[in-house]
Parts: sequence; C-alpha cells; structure tokens
Amino acid sequence: MSTTHWMYILVGVGCLNLLVLVALFLRRGPHHGIAEQLANNRLELVQQQAQFQQQLLEQLHLQRQQLQQQQQDNLLQVLHKITETQQAARFELSKNLQHQASTLADQVKQLTQSIDQRLKDIAGQVEKRLSDGFEKTNQTFTDIVKRLALIDDAQKKITELSSNVVSLQEVLADKRSRGAFGEVQLTALIRNVVPEQHFSLQHTLSNGRIVDCMLFLPKPSGDIAIDAKFPLESYKKMTDPQMTQEERKLAQRQFKVDIKKHISDIADKYIIANETADGAIMFLPAEAIFAELHAYHPDIVEEAYRRRVWLTSPTTLMAVLTTARSVLKDDATRRQIHLIQEHLIKLADDFSRFRGRFDNLAKHIDQAAVDVKQIHTSAHKISSRFSQIEKVEWLEESD
Repeated sequence: MSTTHWMYILVGVGCLNLLVLVALFLRRGPHHGIAEQLANNRLELVQQQAQFQQQLLEQLHLQRQQLQQQQQDNLLQVLHKITETQQAARFELSKNLQHQASTLADQVKQLTQSIDQRLKDIAGQVEKRLSDGFEKTNQTFTDIVKRLALIDDAQKKITELSSNVVSLQEVLADKRSRGAFGEVQLTALIRNVVPEQHFSLQHTLSNGRIVDCMLFLPKPSGDIAIDAKFPLESYKKMTDPQMTQEERKLAQRQFKVDIKKHISDIADKYIIANETADGAIMFLPAEAIFAELHAYHPDIVEEAYRRRVWLTSPTTLMAVLTTARSVLKDDATRRQIHLIQEHLIKLADDFSRFRGRFDNLAKHIDQAAVDVKQIHTSAHKISSRFSQIEKVEWLEESD
C-alpha cells in the first residue's frame, strides 16, 4: 500500500475515536464528570493514536522494505533478462560471424580457384602467343631472306635494264626508230580508249598521204588525223649541260625549225576540206618536249593554233581521246532517240489503256461498296423484324 492510503486510514481511525468519545459521553450523562471523562478519553485516544502511529510506521517500514526488496528483485530480473538477451545476442552474433567467416572462406576459395584457372588460361594464351610470335618471326626472317634474294634478282635486272636503256637510246638515235616508237605508243593509247570501228591506223587519204591514225568522229567534228612526231635529237642537244652555250642556242633554233616543219607538214598533208576536220593532232611521245614548248616557246604554240594543229602529249592525248569517246557515245545515243521515242509512245498507249481499265475497276469497286452498304441496311432491317417477332411471342406467352 502507498503512503496516501495509510494517511486515509489514520484520518478514519481519528474520526472513529471521536465518535466513541461522543457515545460514552452521551451514555454517562452530564453528571458523571465530563471533564474527567474527556481527559481520560483524550489520554486513551492519544495512546491509541500513538500505538496506531507506531504500528503504521512499522507497517510503512515493512512496506518500504518489501518495496525495496521487490525493486531489487525486479532489478535483478531485469538484469538477468538483459544478461540473457546479451548472451543470446552475443551467441547470435558469434553464429552470424561464423557463418559469414565460412561464406567468406568459400568465396575466397572460389576466387582463388577462379584466379588460378584464369592464370592458367593467361599462361596458356601467353605461351600460345609466344609460340605464334616465334613462328611469325621465323616466317618473317624467311620472307626477308626471300625478299633479299628477290632484291638481288631485281638489282641484276636493273643492271640489265640500264644496259637496255642505253641500247634504247641508241635505237632512238635513229629517226626511223623514233618514228616507230611514237607510232607504237600512239597505237597503244588509241586502242585503250577508242573502239576499233572508230579509228584506222596507217590510213590513206584522198591525196595519197598516209597518216598514222585517222579518228572517225560524227558531224560536225568530222574525221581527225593524228600523226606522231618525235624531234628528240635537237631537244637532247638543247638540254645537254655538257654542250656550250652557243651549241645549245644552235640546237634550240634547230628544235624550233623541226617543230615548225612538222606543224607545216601536218597542216598541209592531213587537213583536207570536205574529207577531214578543219584541224589535226600532232602527237609528241615525250612529256618533256610538250612541256618545253608550252613553257619556253609560246610562238610555236601560237603557230600551231594558227595552222589548226593541236599539240598533244601522252597525257593530253588521253584526255582528247576520252572526250572523243564521250562524243561517240552521245552520237550513238542520238541515233537511238527514235527508238526511245517509239518505246515512249507505246508506253503512253499502254498507260492510257491501264488508266481506262483502272477507272472501270474503280467504278466496279464503288458499285460493290454501294451494294454492300445496301445489303448491310437490309440485314439490319431483317434483324429488327426478327427482334419484334420475338417480342410479340414473349408477350403472348406472358398473357
């Protein structure tokens, strides 16, 4: 019991004693010594109250001891439960740690095995690559040895070629040989670009002259004569550094005279009115000679333009022949235009018939769509009729 409860008990006991005194007073009456009786009762009441207070204090002390003992017991129980909880948590933590340690050990073991396997694979790959590298290195050395042998052979061939070049220079020293060389080079260029039916080699003109090549082109270009000229002797002297200045000047004059003579011969021999084009082509087999003329002798180039003789080198002749092939292709296309027009007319007729048939098909499709719509309307009406009939039968049955 709490202290408040004991206070309530003391107050009740005091009230009870007061009631007892009042009852005794009423029983004895006023003539028996009220003062004495009150004093005795007060003394008795004080004694009882002191005794009761003593008992109350003893009970309070006992209750306090019991409460302290109970608090100690509860505290001991709480401490015991905390200890048990800590032991359980410690056991669970130890168990989890053991499980994690076991799992970690397994993972480390697997990782170690994986690393070992990977290292074995890498070692195998490295060994394989080293083996392949050694094989490639050996193959490379073998190829190098073979190529060195080929280089030796090529060097021998270069030596032979140098001797052949010297012999070629000796051949080109002859005028007829130079002419033959230019004609062979011209023939090779023309055969590589122009179809066979559009040119003629060593073509004879109406004046009895023979041109190296006649290029047959459509109107208005007309047939163009191509003649190869190779003024090498004077050019070599003109560009030879071992020659004196005077000798080079003489060679330069002779070079210009030779070129002008070739231009004049081509203009006079190979340009014929109503038979050939109004111009001809002079083919120079050496790019150096062509460059020399255009760089340092513009008067000769102007002379050639005036006589309508077009100077060409292997590179520029290739461009001219390519243009000629394009002209031939365009002419062939123009010749086939009437066939293309006929096919276009027939295609237009076919498209007109196709359009008429498509219009008829569209009309049939539109009519079919109208018929389908009408059939759908009729089907809807029939379904409505059946629904009304079913409603009538149901009403008759209900009646």
